[in-house]
Parts: sequence; structure tokens; C-alpha cells
Amino acid sequence: MDYQLITDSCCDLPLELVERFDLDIVNFTITISGKELIDDMGKTFDKTSFFNRLKEGETASTSQINVHAYLEKFKKYVEEGKPVIYLGFSSELSGSLNSARQAKQMLEEEYDDVDLTIIDTRAASLGEGLLVYEAALKKEAGMSKEDLVKWVEDNKLNYHSWVTVDDIKHLQRGGRISATAATVGSLLNVKPIIILNREGKLVPFSKVRGRKKSLQFLIDQTVKNIRDEEDHAVFIGHVGVPEDADFVREKLLEKVSPKEIIISSYGPTIAAHTGFGSLSVFSYGEER
Repeated sequence: MDYQLITDSCCDLPLELVERFDLDIVNFTITISGKELIDDMGKTFDKTSFFNRLKEGETASTSQINVHAYLEKFKKYVEEGKPVIYLGFSSELSGSLNSARQAKQMLEEEYDDVDLTIIDTRAASLGEGLLVYEAALKKEAGMSKEDLVKWVEDNKLNYHSWVTVDDIKHLQRGGRISATAATVGSLLNVKPIIILNREGKLVPFSKVRGRKKSLQFLIDQTVKNIRDEEDHAVFIGHVGVPEDADFVREKLLEKVSPKEIIISSYGPTIAAHTGFGSLSVFSYGEER
């Protein structure tokens, strides 16, 4: 029986992949300078302009997806009798997944048959996107809903995220670090390295001095931790720095031979938190 894959706009997949796999998307919203914008995977959202505003020092806030939005999204498939898998943004980073679960409970009170599986990917950005992409490939190849749910649950903690933030002052503006830490970090040219842990929470992993060293750190850690590379893609995400993403791709290909490497910019929801210049590498490896 056919089924529908749904994810949210924090997966940051390129629009062409969303359309290729007929993924349905639940959209986050972003507020910048008092104006609310919809993260629509680049259909109408001007990411370049948004990234430049971040580069100039503007800050943006994001809002979790509410229960009503999930009800509207899921209800259509319930009424059609079409099974659904929802692959959601880490519950440690947003309350959105809880909203999805509440929406499912409300639908189960209204309808007799609700074939809806909600999965916490414990991932974000193109780490979530990589898991969704490889799940979509398996669906495209004919994997059943039950088998795909099992595969995702069995493999989701094998997806690694290596993240560096270039604009440490952006973390201060967003209230994520103190002014003192930001000033010292800027003077020393410190670049934080962040990962997602087993719970799907962003945690500090290391600090290096200088942009080139931070990019090399991501490359080295990816090479060290990658597994079964010939069967999996590597994703590289960035905020307004495609030339750095190309550099990382070239250096990775000198050491490893993944099935493919896909480069894509972050969506605005994630970029609002990382700031301009952030870059990440996502790959399949040993369980976190």
C-alpha cells in the first residue's frame, strides 16, 4: 500500500529533492525585524537576501509549529485513508514534535483509523535532511511503510552532524553566549565546533582558532567517523559560503568515496540560529 512521507522545513533539503520524492512539508516561520516569514523550502523565500541580513547583524527568531498546522496537514491523509510517516525535527531543539503528537491524539479521538507514525529524527538541518533523503530513496525502491519505519529507527543515530559557527557575535546577539565570551572569542578568532548527541541535542564538542582550521576539523572528523561510505551520501550545508562548501567537498573526496556529495544552503529556520558563515558536514557512521 502506498504511503506518504512528511517532514518539516528544518530538514533543509533542496527544493528539487522535495519535489522529486513528493515530500509533504510542514513549515516553520521566522520573524526578522518584526516581519513574519514562512520557511517554504525556497519556493518563494529569498535565502540570499536573508543570509545577507544576518551578515549585516540582524537577528531573527523562530516559532515552533503549532498543533493546528499539524492537524491540517495530517487530516487530509487520514480522510484519504493514506498511511503517513512523519520524520520530525529533533524534539530536543523544538516543541514541534510534541505538537505533532498532540495532533495525532486529537485525530485518533475523531477517526477510527489513523495510520500515522511520528518519528523523532533526533537530527536537524541537513542531518535531518540526509535521513529523510535516504528514507525517500528506500521508499522509491519499494520498501514498505513498516520496513521503512524500522529502518529509520534502527539507523537514525548513525547519522552524524559536524557544525562550525563562523560569526560568534551572532551567538551573542541571539542570547546563546555572553557578551564577554563573544568578545574574547572574537579576539582569539575562536570557532566553536558543535555536534548533535544521542538525544538530538546540540552540544559543544571543541573549539579551534581560525576558519581554515575549523573547516579542516569538520573534514577530519567526518573522515574518521564515516562508515559504509559507498552506500550513503554526504551532505554539506552552509549559510552563504558556497566556496567554503566546495573546498570541504574537494578535501573530503581526497580521503573518502561516498555514494554522492550534495551541497545545499541551510534553510532560514536553522540559519537564524547559526548566523552567516556557518558550515556543516553530515554523514553516516557508527552509532552516536
